[in-house]
Amino acid sequence: MPAARLIALPAEKGWQTYFAVLTDSHYWWSLVNTLLLSATVTVVTLVLGAAVGIFLARTPFVGNRILLGILTLPLSFPGVIIGFFMILLGGRQGLIAQVSDDLGLGRVTLAYGLPGLFLAYLYFSLPRAISTYHAAAQAMDPALEEAACSLGAQGWPIVRDVWIAELAPTTLACAAVIFATAMGAFGTAFTLASKVEVLPISIYNAFTNYADFATAAALSLSLGLVTWFVLFLGRKLDASVMETR
Repeated sequence: MPAARLIALPAEKGWQTYFAVLTDSHYWWSLVNTLLLSATVTVVTLVLGAAVGIFLARTPFVGNRILLGILTLPLSFPGVIIGFFMILLGGRQGLIAQVSDDLGLGRVTLAYGLPGLFLAYLYFSLPRAISTYHAAAQAMDPALEEAACSLGAQGWPIVRDVWIAELAPTTLACAAVIFATAMGAFGTAFTLASKVEVLPISIYNAFTNYADFATAAALSLSLGLVTWFVLFLGRKLDASVMETR
């Protein structure tokens, strides 16, 4: 029932409301900001998450599990808390502002625009990628790398033909989840997005500040369709990769 109501609600204001995200430049740029932010966070998270996760899985040392636990701790933090952390680091009274002011550079702030959102999203996305790649790397058969080495492969060929190939399903699944999570993240954006607007904030403003429920529903549908498409594409690509193995 709630989903049906969400779909039908924009029609009360006219069918063109369904395309508000495309016809209104404000909402269009909100969508563009959200897509670019989510895509950038996804790519950087996959690179860093894979490097750290695989390293921890393949390099035993004292405190390995403790370090893994610390790195994945942000999984338990709500978005508002992560936003607060970012303000403590890059806000007007944050550490970066204090250090830059002491150096005579003025009070540099990062928290309230796209840089702050990027760092905050990266902070809550990395633990998921690290734990996922860590588990996948531990489950890999060491014989695959040994066989590649016995055939004379070294360095990049092993990374390309063994690691990237074997972890492709993990990468696709992780990318889809991280992108979808970043697209719909609200708590962090609500805390930080005072200089830039992303789609979840546009939805919140539409129904809270302007009581424009039809537009809020249309924007919600747009956000849901994009997220659903990415998750669907991830599943299809994952199935295709599994069929070719």
